[in-house]
Amino acid sequence: MNINPLAKLILTIAAALAPIAAFGAQPVIYQIDINLEINRTSQIYLSKGLAEAQTVGADAVLLHLNTYGGLLDAADSMRTAILYSHVPVYVFIDNNAASAGALISLACKKIYMRQGSNIGAATVVNETGSAMPDKYQSYMRSLMRSTAEAHGKDTLVSNGDTTFRWRRDPLIAEAMVDESSVIPNLIDTGKTLTLTAEEAVRWGYCDGIANSVDEVVTQLMHYDDYKLMTFRPSWQDDLRGFLMNPILQSILILLIIGGIYFELQTPGIGFPLAAAVVAAVLYFAPLYIEGLAENWEIMVFALGLILIAIEIFVIPGFGVTGIGGIILVIAGFILCLLDNIRFNFSGVGFTDAGRAIVIVLSGVLLGSLLTLWLSDRIGRKGVLRRVALEADLEDAVSAPPLDDLVGLEGVASTVLRPSGKVIIDGISYDGVSESGFIEQGAAVRIIRYENAQVYVETT
Repeated sequence: MNINPLAKLILTIAAALAPIAAFGAQPVIYQIDINLEINRTSQIYLSKGLAEAQTVGADAVLLHLNTYGGLLDAADSMRTAILYSHVPVYVFIDNNAASAGALISLACKKIYMRQGSNIGAATVVNETGSAMPDKYQSYMRSLMRSTAEAHGKDTLVSNGDTTFRWRRDPLIAEAMVDESSVIPNLIDTGKTLTLTAEEAVRWGYCDGIANSVDEVVTQLMHYDDYKLMTFRPSWQDDLRGFLMNPILQSILILLIIGGIYFELQTPGIGFPLAAAVVAAVLYFAPLYIEGLAENWEIMVFALGLILIAIEIFVIPGFGVTGIGGIILVIAGFILCLLDNIRFNFSGVGFTDAGRAIVIVLSGVLLGSLLTLWLSDRIGRKGVLRRVALEADLEDAVSAPPLDDLVGLEGVASTVLRPSGKVIIDGISYDGVSESGFIEQGAAVRIIRYENAQVYVETT
C-alpha cells in the first residue's frame, strides 16, 4: 500500500511523540476507603469503586482499610473482585485488618501497613464470638491458602541451584485461621496467628510500612507525581447495603409471609397486604439493582403466589397446587440471592448457596411460627389484646354469648375463602371456613369460636 510523504511524516512524528506523551501523563491512583464492618455495604463500595477506577483509567487502586472483620460471604466476594480486577489493587492497612479484613488484604497485589497495625485472627465465629464448627474453619483455611497461593512464587538462584519460594507462604495464611498450626519461630499450637507490621514485613506479609496514603504512593508505590481520586459513596449505596443485610432480609421474608397469611384471614384488602407488598419491594429491589435478581427469578416468586391464590380461592382444600406454589415462592427467594446467570450456577459457591438457604428458611420458619402464634393470641390474651374488639363486639349487639353459638346453623352471607360473613339467627358474624371454600348462601354450622370470629363448616 502506498502512503504519500506527508502522511508518512505525520505518522512518524506521532509515533515519536507517543512515548513522550505517555511519559508526561500524570498517573491516577484511585482510593477506596473501607473503614467499617465487612458487609454488603462495603462490598458495594468496592464493586463500584473498582468499576469507576477502570472507567477513569486509573493506574492503581489503593484500598485504605481499617476493619475488625465481618461477613465471610461478603469478604469472599470482595476477595474475588480484587484478584480478578483489571486494575491492580494495593492495600494500606491503617490500624486493623482482622478476620475478613485479613482475607481481603491477602488478595491485594501489595500489602502496606501503618506502624502499630495488625493483620490476622481469621477464625470464623458466630454472632456471639464463639468459633464455628470445623467445616467452616476448613473452608476458611482453604480460602486463605488459595488466596496466598494466587500470588505465585519467586524464583531464587543461588550457587547454580534454583529454588522456588512462595511470595506469601500459604501456611502462614492458614495459621491465621487454625490454632493447631505450628510454624517454627513464629507460632505455636493453641494460638491463632496475628502479625504486627514488623512481623508481617519479616515473614513476607507486608511490603512496606508507612504513616499515610501519600507515603504509600510516593515512597512504596514510587509514584512521585500522581493524581489521587477517591470513591465517594452515595446514600443510595448505603441504603442498598442496609437492605441487603442478611438479618433484615430474613425479617422482610417474615413480613411477606405473615402479611399474606393475615390478609387471607380477613375480608377485603387492608394493612397486612400493604405490609407484604412493601416488604417484597424492599427485598427484591436492591437485589434487582445489584443484578442478583433477574426477571425470571422474580417471576418464579410471583408464579408461586398465583398458585397459592388459585389453591385458596378456586380449588377447595389444599393439594398439589398449593404445595407447588409454596415451593416456587421459597425458590424465588433463594434464587434472587444467588449470583447466577440465568440457569448457570457454575459461579455460585458453597458459601453463597448456604447463606441464601439459611436466610430464606430462617425467614420462612420464623414467619410461619410468628403468624401461628399471633393468630392464636390476638384478641384473647396476647400482646394485642388491648386493641382487639372481642368484648366490645359482644356488648354492641343483642346476640347470645359466643359460647352458646357452637352447634348453631346458619348461612354464608358472603363467599368464605376462608374468611367472610355468616348469618346466624338473623345476626351477621365474621366467619372463617374450616372446610375449604364455601359458596355464598351455603348452609353452615358453627364448630368453635376464637378471636371474635366463628369457625364454620358446611352442613
